[in-house]
Amino acid sequence: MEIARNKKASFDYEILEKLEAGLVLTGAEVKSAKLGRVSLKGAYVSSLNGRLYLTGATISAYQSANQPSDYDATRPRLLLINKKELSYLTGKMKEKGLTIVPLRMYTKHNLVKLEVGLVKGKKRFDKRQQIKQRDDERRIRRSLKGEE
Repeated sequence: MEIARNKKASFDYEILEKLEAGLVLTGAEVKSAKLGRVSLKGAYVSSLNGRLYLTGATISAYQSANQPSDYDATRPRLLLINKKELSYLTGKMKEKGLTIVPLRMYTKHNLVKLEVGLVKGKKRFDKRQQIKQRDDERRIRRSLKGEE
């Protein structure tokens, strides 16, 4: 079941590769995530001490009345991936123009998983071209629908 999706990622970036990663969350964060109180807007994956962290994602408190006083909704969360994928991704992150962005968060066998994508930023003219192409396709569909 899908929990959250980063809708802006496919518009702002060209997705080169997708990988699945686990997340280290507290119990309250898991409950909150399963209720859909997650935002991946503006989130990215950073590397620190040979580990990958989800940075900038917001997981709201499960119960706002009972939340701990030191709860940080945007704290960095450790990603769980195997060593081979970790070394591959850290190597790719060092290349110019490539970054790792969360694409969607979902549950799989009661575990919260994160789909991350190795992405390359799009230029402004690429975005305009994509918008024009989408508008043209929409116009064609409308005209075909009107003729039938």
